[in-house]
Amino acid sequence: MNQKVLHTLEYDKIISRLTKHAGSFLGKKACQELEPITDFHEIQILQQETQDALNRIYKNGSVSFGGIHDVTPSLMRLEVGATLGMEELLCIASLLEAALRVKNYGNANEEKEQEPDSLAGYFSGLAPLSPLAQEINRCIISPEEMSDQASPGLSKIRRSVKAVNGKIHDQLSSMMGNQNTRTMLQDSLITMRSGRYCLPVKAEYKNQIPGMVHDQSSTGSTLFIEPMSIVKLNNELRELASQEKEEIEKVLAALSASCFESIEDIRQDLTLLGTLDFAFAKGLFAREIKGSMPVFHSPAEHAVIDLKKARHPLIDPHKVVPIDIRLGDSYDLLIITGPNTGGKTVSLKTLGLLTLMGQSGLFIPAMDGSRLSIFEEVYADIGDEQSIEQSLSTFSSHMTNTIDTLKQADEHSLCLFDELGAGTDPAEGAALAISILSYLHGRGIRTMATTHYSELKIFALSTEGVENGSCEFDVASLRPTYRLLIGIPGKSNAFAISSRLGLPDHIIDDARKRIDSQSQDFEDVIADLEQSRITIEQERAQIASYKEEIKDLRQKLTKKNEKIDEAKERILRNANEQASEILQKAKDYADETIKKYNRWQKDGNASKEMEQERNRLRERMKETDSHLGIKPKKPKKKSNKSSDFHIGDDVLVLSMNLKGTVSTLPNEKGDLFVQMGILRSQVHISDLELLPDESTKTSGKKNKNRSGSGNIRMSKSSSVRPEINIIGKTVDEGIAILEKYLDDAYLAGLPQVTIIHGRGTGALRAGVHQFLKGTSYVKSFRVGEFGEGDHGVTIVEFK
Repeated sequence: MNQKVLHTLEYDKIISRLTKHAGSFLGKKACQELEPITDFHEIQILQQETQDALNRIYKNGSVSFGGIHDVTPSLMRLEVGATLGMEELLCIASLLEAALRVKNYGNANEEKEQEPDSLAGYFSGLAPLSPLAQEINRCIISPEEMSDQASPGLSKIRRSVKAVNGKIHDQLSSMMGNQNTRTMLQDSLITMRSGRYCLPVKAEYKNQIPGMVHDQSSTGSTLFIEPMSIVKLNNELRELASQEKEEIEKVLAALSASCFESIEDIRQDLTLLGTLDFAFAKGLFAREIKGSMPVFHSPAEHAVIDLKKARHPLIDPHKVVPIDIRLGDSYDLLIITGPNTGGKTVSLKTLGLLTLMGQSGLFIPAMDGSRLSIFEEVYADIGDEQSIEQSLSTFSSHMTNTIDTLKQADEHSLCLFDELGAGTDPAEGAALAISILSYLHGRGIRTMATTHYSELKIFALSTEGVENGSCEFDVASLRPTYRLLIGIPGKSNAFAISSRLGLPDHIIDDARKRIDSQSQDFEDVIADLEQSRITIEQERAQIASYKEEIKDLRQKLTKKNEKIDEAKERILRNANEQASEILQKAKDYADETIKKYNRWQKDGNASKEMEQERNRLRERMKETDSHLGIKPKKPKKKSNKSSDFHIGDDVLVLSMNLKGTVSTLPNEKGDLFVQMGILRSQVHISDLELLPDESTKTSGKKNKNRSGSGNIRMSKSSSVRPEINIIGKTVDEGIAILEKYLDDAYLAGLPQVTIIHGRGTGALRAGVHQFLKGTSYVKSFRVGEFGEGDHGVTIVEFK
């Protein structure tokens, strides 16, 4: 890619922003050296690495690549057998610590059981060498200081040094404590000269303190004398310093040897960390510009550019206007017209710069699914490049660039021209522009150009494979909207703008007359097209708003229905649970009551207890109805007379809602006994309702000469059949029906019944048998025999 276009399209500014996101010198170097490439597979690899880095940043946050130093010279010294210094070793330890930190960050994806991505190999290739890094940090405190614990020998030497220093300070402190000696000293302090401890003695007393003179002050008034009493100790200190230096060299040599053993791992860590830092710099830059991965066509496919909501990355994101650019599908030449400062040049630069970014493996600030083509060269003639030194005018400068482009461009190139043919006579400039664009169009070179010439609008309308475009301008506010409209030529707004700015109407009218009618008609057609476009866009916006509103309402309705369904299920579930609980209680109570009645019948005289139990049963029914919120049915207000009742009459006991048969005539209080199945209870005539007699319906008259015991008909025994058919029911449905039937049959005094459940899968039969096992008044049950229904029926015998 030619270097001139990188500067023209401000690619270097993109690289500068990218470099700021790199944390190591290698990452920054890779960013600074990044240039567009043309190999499809390499571009795909770079783009995928950017995508994977961005995914990791969103999921796990970013990772620091600080502390990575260039240890290449140190590694080269190791290879020739040199011993590294403390600072060099600390740089290697810092590199290894960075490798450990980055490797742990990379392992976060494996812990979350995510699929390996394109960066996984780089992370797995890192060798932190933690023992080596820990040993270096244990031995070396700073670039100038080694730890006492670096080796046993060094620890011993430094203890000796400390002891000798203590002796020297004791000797000198003792001398300074002497009154006579203190008067001879310039200051009461211990100083060092040439690595030996001295006292600052006044010049006039130099012979009073025996020792060696090492230095004197600039005025000569003070001599720095090493007292003879500490000369031996100073010599011993010198020897220890020499031993300390030798011991430090041994430690450094041992650490250097350990580094040499892992030199290839260290070199690989350095390379991999630089590669990862570069990838994550691209990911962080993609997040900054809210970029997406462009789709590139393979070399075998027809190259098409389709940028959706593309934004120039160097313009303030709060001010930039997204644009759509298409090129290469049904047309390979796009001509943009519109007013100055309307966004034409920005559109050109956006296309060119995003192409360069995409081919460099960078994400582009556009919507997902935006497509780019791979170009071997991009040529751009944008801006005023007039050269004073070459004595070239604006037109000459642009034409020189255009000529160079025409010489070098081919079908694998992208050409961008800003104000092609400008700077000279409009008629000649327009003619030249049409000829140049026709030449490029004929060679199939994808080209985008901006212009003010109306002739180029007509050229685009009349030439196949060439499309018009324009940058929208709001005449009302005299401001461009910066929107790029493809398929619509730009309208000249000179008259409208001039009128809005206050130019007299008579001058504008005169100017209109000086334009030939053909040009005027063309401008009017463009104006009509523009108005139609605005109307259509407004209608589309309104339709989109309606669609969004409908979508919102549909979502609300769906959520509401879901809540209703949930509430319905919850209410039904609670109701079923409550009903099941009530039924179970009622069944248990009924079983207990039946047992009592059976006992009372055996006793033969328990009418009082039976009446009390009937009252308790009535109260319990009222309590249950109250719990369920069922209002008691008010009996029909009908005045009964004692003469209305006869033995054997069918009646309804209103308070118990049970049918029965009158077994005695009313007494003077209006009380009589009613037989309800096995239950015989005393009831007042006001609590009874006469039921029509079936024999009366058929014969039309009532037999009043019936005997009490011979003609009493039991309500239950007259309606309960000796068999029940539950074929086709589920187990739950069948059990519910069977439970009521068995209660009725038992109350009716039937000795046994037949349950018809069919054969089927056997699930219903198994459910029936399980239920019968838990029924207290069932004496026994068995499967039907031959002639009774075989396994399709169950015979039940009551107690």
